[in-house]
Amino acid sequence: MPANRSRTERWRECMQQIADRQGGLELSFDRPQDQPTPDLVWRVRVLEVGEEDLVVEAPIAVGKAIDLPGGTTLVGGMTIGQNRWMFRTTVVRAERRGNSPVLRLRAPENVERCSRRALYRISTAELCLPVVECWPLLNPLTAIPAEIACRAHARMALAAGGNVLLDPPSVLPDVGPSFKARLANISGGGAGLVIERQDAASVDRVRQLWLRVDLRPAVVAPIALSAKVAHTHIDSAQNLYLGVAFDFSLHLEHRQFVTEQLVAYVERLRHQTKAA
Repeated sequence: MPANRSRTERWRECMQQIADRQGGLELSFDRPQDQPTPDLVWRVRVLEVGEEDLVVEAPIAVGKAIDLPGGTTLVGGMTIGQNRWMFRTTVVRAERRGNSPVLRLRAPENVERCSRRALYRISTAELCLPVVECWPLLNPLTAIPAEIACRAHARMALAAGGNVLLDPPSVLPDVGPSFKARLANISGGGAGLVIERQDAASVDRVRQLWLRVDLRPAVVAPIALSAKVAHTHIDSAQNLYLGVAFDFSLHLEHRQFVTEQLVAYVERLRHQTKAA
């Protein structure tokens, strides 16, 4: 039996490997594909693999746990080495383990291996990763006026009714040349970015970035913030994967704004998921 087919049929063993290594699972909303909203993917730690369910950390938006009630349908993804699988699951219920919120998920009936050329698509589901504009941040102090402009722009969009797609503010900190990335996943305090191999040289020796994440129309305006590069590696498609940690150390007020925008995204997508 081919190795990839064997692993697909023995997905529970693969999931247990991830749990034993304190590894992560990726979760996103299972929503109608005709909706224009991009998919945010949360990376959460696998805590327990049972016969009928899985227990994972609750998704977190910059320190705030996301409330996902029982019955919420999700798309899950797991990666081992250069291989990736996706599946559908449902929240059984939210629980607490000590002081930590967790989710109990229904075990998938089957999983499907993603192709090397389509790591976020299977026959029954496809994720559309958000586009992120990136700039090397040359002077972190200059990010503060740009973050203030970002919040003012969001307030302006809300005042216009929340359905007007305004262009992002032109205010930028002291930055280098821009490049594009995709937001592969988000965790409690950071994110994973995928940069196509032709743009990988733009990240050489970069230690801090200015990011602009476009989640419209789920939120009224692009979210801009600074982040520190934590680690890098090359993925199975030879693209550069960049792990970053969000940086609010010079402007704590902006943290609350980013959290509010991510929570607004969840509320919009949860509504779409319920209506599916």
